[in-house]
Amino acid sequence: MKKIIFILILTSTFWSFTFSQNAPQHEIKWYTLSDALKLTTVTPKKIYLDVYTDWCGWCKRMDATTFKDPCVVELMNKYYYAVRFNAETKDTLHYKDTTFTFDKNYRANDLAYYFLGGKMSYPTSVYLTETGDLIQPIAGYQEADMLQMILSYIGKDMQKTITWEDYKKTYKSACN
Repeated sequence: MKKIIFILILTSTFWSFTFSQNAPQHEIKWYTLSDALKLTTVTPKKIYLDVYTDWCGWCKRMDATTFKDPCVVELMNKYYYAVRFNAETKDTLHYKDTTFTFDKNYRANDLAYYFLGGKMSYPTSVYLTETGDLIQPIAGYQEADMLQMILSYIGKDMQKTITWEDYKKTYKSACN
């Protein structure tokens, strides 16, 4: 009897673990930039940077709405390593063999200045290749449906074969 109970517990634990590993994620998995850059060398994915500040109301709204959308979560986790990047961090950061520090003149880290091309607007979505090279920054708050389209377009490398305008005309939801 004890063996049967033990086997039942062991089996149910195994099945519970297996199903939880395969269950759909309901949240975006966020990484640090250094972790994302390391992970992409093992399992290549693009990198998505959410460049924000603590005082930015539209950044907070995007966190509360857009980043909670099930389709955004699905696309983000499928095609990207997502990184939240506080533009005003005073940490010393290393990217592509360069050291970046906080710049008092811009009230931002030089890495944010680099990614945003000097156009300090928050929030900004920055897209990087699997090797960490800049694809494009897109400034401004994004509603879920627009971010879904952009995540799909860049995530599937459609920008290499079709213009954004043509893609928008033919786009159908990439989720279920």
